[in-house]
Amino acid sequence: MAEKKRGANEPEPRPIIVKKIIVEGHGGHHGGAWKVAYADFVTAMMAFFLLMWLLGATTEKQRKGLADYFTPTLVQMKENSAGSNGLFGGDSLMGKENYPTTGGQGNLAITIPRDASGTKDQGGKATRAADRAKFETIKKELEARMAKRQGMAKLRKNIRFTETREGLRIDLIDEADFAMFAMGTDRLLPQAQQLVNEVAQTIKTMPNPLIVRGHTDGLPYSSGQTMNNWMLSSARAEATRKALAGNGIGNDRFDRIEGVADREPFAKDDVYDPRNRRMSIILGWTHSTDDAPDEQFDAETRAAIKERDNPEHLARTEAQKLDMGGTALPAGATLINPTAKGTSNKPGKH
Repeated sequence: MAEKKRGANEPEPRPIIVKKIIVEGHGGHHGGAWKVAYADFVTAMMAFFLLMWLLGATTEKQRKGLADYFTPTLVQMKENSAGSNGLFGGDSLMGKENYPTTGGQGNLAITIPRDASGTKDQGGKATRAADRAKFETIKKELEARMAKRQGMAKLRKNIRFTETREGLRIDLIDEADFAMFAMGTDRLLPQAQQLVNEVAQTIKTMPNPLIVRGHTDGLPYSSGQTMNNWMLSSARAEATRKALAGNGIGNDRFDRIEGVADREPFAKDDVYDPRNRRMSIILGWTHSTDDAPDEQFDAETRAAIKERDNPEHLARTEAQKLDMGGTALPAGATLINPTAKGTSNKPGKH
């Protein structure tokens, strides 16, 4: 197309400028980084609420088990002292200590107990498990014996089996229609005597130590009488011991005979409840063989223990503690002027 001819007075046409704007995306509001932060926050909140739920839904024992599972099992021993080197620290029981308070003398102290390695604990658990099995056998045998005896089956409700820190406790409990002893005395009634006989026949072959404990209710004696609940509970415990001994249980089996009056009620909300009058026969836990003595240690450990308990070593250690490592003299050194003012060679003086 031919260009239009411009007149003489017509101004020169302005150039046409085309501006091309390219709109770039903003990355979804700042590149989407907020989404990552938000996801992290939600994850952290979920973990927090899960932790709160676990704390509320578990027992103390379960929480301890979880904590132990995630706890490192390495034992941290003394570091940078007492001849420490290597991963666990400590090179020998007979190595020299380098504590600043000992003057550089002495032998290594045994600072970790025997059961830290698990040996004693495992032995204790095995012994406790064996005792539990024996206790279960005793319970079943006693119930079977009472079921066979005429007139004894109805007394099964008067027996309670409870595992305690002392051992298996067999409670012979009074009821409104059953009493172990004549009122206010330590005389066993006939049915109670039969009940004690059955218990004795069941436990007399067991080697476990025995504790006999008498309980009364909270009903006080009338004034003017010489008996009280402490004396009565103790007398009844002794009467029960005699009944057990009469059934073949040796005197060496009895560990303690005691009366606790009304201090350990069966029915805590009512001190006058007849069930508070009861006798407790406790089969104690078997003592672990790991409590046995030094024969279980090797020769080096026995020698170290002997040296540690040596009176001379103990006296030297005590003197070094008093000296605090500041003025300890080398072995064989003597003072040039022991009688100088302010100086004394008597032990224990400063």
